[in-house]
Amino acid sequence: MKILLLEDEPAAAQRMRRLLAEVRPDAVILRVVESVREAVEWFATHEAPDLAFFDVQLADGESFAVFEHVPVECPVVFTTAYDAHALKAFRVNAVDYLLKPIKAAELHEAIDRVGRLGPVRDLAALAPPSAREDVDAPHAFIKRFLIRYGDHFRVVVPDDIAYIHSLEKNTFLRTREGRDLPLDESLDRLEKQLDPEKFHRINRQVITHIQAIKELLAYSKSRVKVILDPAYGQDAVVSSERSAAFKRWLSGQ
Repeated sequence: MKILLLEDEPAAAQRMRRLLAEVRPDAVILRVVESVREAVEWFATHEAPDLAFFDVQLADGESFAVFEHVPVECPVVFTTAYDAHALKAFRVNAVDYLLKPIKAAELHEAIDRVGRLGPVRDLAALAPPSAREDVDAPHAFIKRFLIRYGDHFRVVVPDDIAYIHSLEKNTFLRTREGRDLPLDESLDRLEKQLDPEKFHRINRQVITHIQAIKELLAYSKSRVKVILDPAYGQDAVVSSERSAAFKRWLSGQ
């Protein structure tokens, strides 16, 4: 695996070298780039590496500026001592976002995720779904959501989700403790990102986790009413068109 490092602190660059040697002995560090200007020049004149680690804050500015000047056609993992840039990192083609001091296990997980993506050379395939229009979701199901509400960020893993629902053209994730958190993406796109063994879209307004289903009631004709926990404010009814698929999902088929 060929890796490029954007890091202007020699001690941090040396630590990253040691960690990479530990978790990925076959990794080849192509170069340690110390500035935005140098990174732009490098990507303009070299073939894209297999992976790049971008420190957010470089001597001449934030590394996000690299994307404004030159195509970065490789997976990128951002590294920083601060979490204030997390949301911005996922607006470009970030595969992961690691806080310093980076732990070996976290680095190993980030590299494994790149491996699951395969040899990607298309920025649109790496960008988050909210930043692209007609590109299929990646093969790997989403591992966690980074959600901003007000001045706060929260990371939510799929098993902490009770269901995702739409309300007045907005999308919300309802946690198991009953809290609604805003999402930027539509249910159509989210449906493709979630593990279908755990999640199912029961109607146009709701995608539910199987563990959030408290009770099922026979409704008119072939329809089914789903009682959710935490409680859903409206009737969560499976339409007759979706009923057969819903029952197959419940039975594990």
